[in-house]
Amino acid sequence: MSEPEIAAPGGNLEEIPDKLYFRIGEVARLAGIKPYVLRFWETEFPSLGPKKSGTGHRLYRRKEVQLVLEIKQLLHEKRYTIEGARKFLDARGKATRAKPELARSASPKTTSAKQQGSLFDVPSPLLEALRKELKEIAELLK
Repeated sequence: MSEPEIAAPGGNLEEIPDKLYFRIGEVARLAGIKPYVLRFWETEFPSLGPKKSGTGHRLYRRKEVQLVLEIKQLLHEKRYTIEGARKFLDARGKATRAKPELARSASPKTTSAKQQGSLFDVPSPLLEALRKELKEIAELLK
């Protein structure tokens, strides 16, 4: 599944003004939706959480405006359900977070599967007793 491209209504990211914060009306205008839709999306998409000003106004960062545009594209153009769009965004977020972990796991400091397996090679009296009981049960079932 390829990632959808994020675009402003005119099809160009440069149409998002270059400023730090956007009020809900500005974001609604940029996305071509009503402000109440944005407030609803905030309840459905945890990653969409604008800050609030001292007066209680929602202030969206550029990253959140881009997320709103992506959510709109997923819901309106790609015809995803809200749950499907949420899962898509979560999966994409996990994939981007997993990339640095993959780089770390390739380092020599990490334990390999062979080293992890050797942790269980140490005989344990409890494991030996359990193994013996299981063998006895297997013999009874034959």
